[in-house]
Amino acid sequence: MKILFCIIWGYLLGCLNPAALISKLKHKSLRENGSGNLGTTNTLLVFGKKYAALVLAFDMAKSIFAFKTATWVAPEVEWLGLASGFAAVVGHCFPFYLKFKGGKGLASFAGVVLAYRPLLFLFLLFTGMGLMIIVNYSFILPFYAASFFAVYAAIKEASLVAALLAVALAALIIAMHFGNFKKVLRGQENRVRDVIKAKFFH
Repeated sequence: MKILFCIIWGYLLGCLNPAALISKLKHKSLRENGSGNLGTTNTLLVFGKKYAALVLAFDMAKSIFAFKTATWVAPEVEWLGLASGFAAVVGHCFPFYLKFKGGKGLASFAGVVLAYRPLLFLFLLFTGMGLMIIVNYSFILPFYAASFFAVYAAIKEASLVAALLAVALAALIIAMHFGNFKKVLRGQENRVRDVIKAKFFH
């Protein structure tokens, strides 16, 4: 029962989507503007950095809370934090009340990594951001961070279940961002350095 509770709890937390709420309060649909995504990046593109920061913080916090709740409720189940965090990311990507069409889960994934291994989070944040600026396309960040996370967990985790959860979570993040990669191939994706200049230095 503890395991089931933590997984359902994680999913329901993940379903809370601040980008969708801001979109309604501002009377401007994120679905119909920018990239069409209910997440941090599109909030930045459409509403600016202050609202994007709120969305980022909330989306990270909900998966951290899911992870930490699981470790508190059932500390004896070593993989349950990852399972609940994974459920939060699934809830973010596929919220039941938004017809299972949410965000792409990168901020929520970041929250799971932060709760799981804070130093790993910092390493992926700085190296991933640097790589993204060099490559000049945003898809490289989720691809790199998710892949590194999966390899790290597969090597470090004694629990096979935890390792498999990490790999599954990484696969979900890559799958959710594969459309960005296809946009790059078609020449339709925004360049990172252009967005940074427009949103942070003007």
